[in-house]
Amino acid sequence: MSEVEIVSFGYLHGEPPAAHLTIDLRHHFRDPHVSPELRYMTADDEPVRTAVLNTPGITALVEAAAASVNAFASGPSAGVVTVADGCAGGRHRAPTFARALADRLTAAGHSVVVRHRDLAKAVVQR
Repeated sequence: MSEVEIVSFGYLHGEPPAAHLTIDLRHHFRDPHVSPELRYMTADDEPVRTAVLNTPGITALVEAAAASVNAFASGPSAGVVTVADGCAGGRHRAPTFARALADRLTAAGHSVVVRHRDLAKAVVQR
């Protein structure tokens, strides 16, 4: 299979990274930031991952993104396929989604590298 790079990010921390496929998680999926008990946690914490992965539509979007990566990878040009997925702050939805997509793609035989651009940044006060 192919090499895939997945970059999670927060739109509130700057422009999206260049990618073949950019997924905006801000408007259709509930933000764990709104829950005071989750706000200062990140995708490194199980309650955040559970909240995000149990959001209706997320699993279907992971599958659709994996299908899109497969389509890019099957094209005639060789090279890394880059996926960028973003949420507001880059600490909850985007890194959780990136890891779920990476797991799905790795299971399908792709070589995957995940980078979280904004996971370690401070909580955005909004």
